[in-house]
Amino acid sequence: MRWFIFIVFYILVDIYAFQAVKTLTKNPWIYGIYVFLSVAILAALLYQVSNLGAGKVLDIHTMYVFGIFLTFFVPKLIIVIFMFGEDIGRFFVGIFMKVAGSDEAQFMASRRKFVSTIALGIAAIPFASLLYGMIQGKYNYKVLKYALEFEDLPDAFDGFTLTQISDIHSGSFDNRNKVEYAVNLINEQQSDVILFTGDLVNNIADEMNDWKQLFSTLKAPEGVFSILGNHDYGDYVKWESASDKAENLQKLKSIQKEMGWTLLLNESRYFERNGQKIALVGVENWGENGFKQAGDLDKACKKISESDFKILMSHDPSHWQAKVKEDPRHFHLTLSGHTHGMQFGIEIPGILKWSPIKYRYKNWAGIYEEFGRYINVNRGFGFLGYPGRVGIWPEITVIQLKKKVV
Repeated sequence: MRWFIFIVFYILVDIYAFQAVKTLTKNPWIYGIYVFLSVAILAALLYQVSNLGAGKVLDIHTMYVFGIFLTFFVPKLIIVIFMFGEDIGRFFVGIFMKVAGSDEAQFMASRRKFVSTIALGIAAIPFASLLYGMIQGKYNYKVLKYALEFEDLPDAFDGFTLTQISDIHSGSFDNRNKVEYAVNLINEQQSDVILFTGDLVNNIADEMNDWKQLFSTLKAPEGVFSILGNHDYGDYVKWESASDKAENLQKLKSIQKEMGWTLLLNESRYFERNGQKIALVGVENWGENGFKQAGDLDKACKKISESDFKILMSHDPSHWQAKVKEDPRHFHLTLSGHTHGMQFGIEIPGILKWSPIKYRYKNWAGIYEEFGRYINVNRGFGFLGYPGRVGIWPEITVIQLKKKVV
């Protein structure tokens, strides 16, 4: 029933949007291309979704079908909004002109053509943006650098730098050269430590088979540390048995070990310099709104002191809002990911920062501070669902810890 309603809605939007095209041209070839693309895109989407329903793993081919669907359908929705508004206007203007005895037909035809032209012109903006996002935007890596000051940072760690990456989603990659460029870019930051905050894969460990050698080249003096994200557990796959699912998770853990990464599963580690130390805490995924809640702060902090300077790795930023920011153990800096910034939005530094994801997550991209405690929500390294990024680019975060002078 849901798909029947969707198909009917899709057809109605298509027919309505087509009226704008008919207003501007009478060329039958353009009509034919429009109808062909509409039918082909709907058929491809339904085919891919039906395969997913049969237990197929979400792959890059399915994502491209979804991406192409969005690229054509979103502009049509914009056209419909304009045309519907025009029809309402036509109704009232038509009544007025009849009463006034004006030439209604000529005015209406001219007005219709003008509105159709404006609608198609504005609709071209999301069309071009979504297309660019799939071709270039998804690999438009940005290095974002921050310096954070703390009064209680041990003197020996003044200037300590960390590079954070998150949400690799290796099952989505389709350009090795671009990914290799980004891995090299991470190493070029020459940070003291590299921290990965979850979602190595989309669904299954085998997605890393072609990429583990490349990501094993990530190096830092203090090492590479990682945690699990919600996608790493294999919860979104239909498994033959519970043992198959458990075996997949174990394989993912083993892959990270093979790459030389230290996976923290509700655990902690110390970094030491000149007799002083800071703690790195890594918890398993903990998220609100139905996401897995395997993170255990109590267990993760067993081997460290409450007075230690602490960096927490927790995949889902809702954990910070719900549990971390007011925890009496005082986690100085939390590193999260998960949101991807929805891979769509507008960011003009110092002026505007917006994405639809902000209506679900209070902390969705960048640095936030409350109670003297910070969280950085990384916008993600990879992509999922829509195979692109528009305005919210893939991110490599570099954070320098500074001793605050009182």
